Amino acid sequence: MEFGGLFGVLVLVADVFAIIKIWQSSATDGEKIVWIIFVALLPLIGLIAWYFVGPGDKALKW
Repeated sequence: MEFGGLFGVLVLVADVFAIIKIWQSSATDGEKIVWIIFVALLPLIGLIAWYFVGPGDKALKW
């Protein structure tokens, strides 16, 4: 697998994780939908924005 392909797979996995965490957050349904669309349409930028700003709960709670 090329580096670009591996990077793409890693971004995809991270985006799926972010979308799951967004869905589980305490944010309103409207905020969740906006964040999910943002992460889905702009995967890398949306992921970084979600990590730092995140909806509801502090973004990256495990």
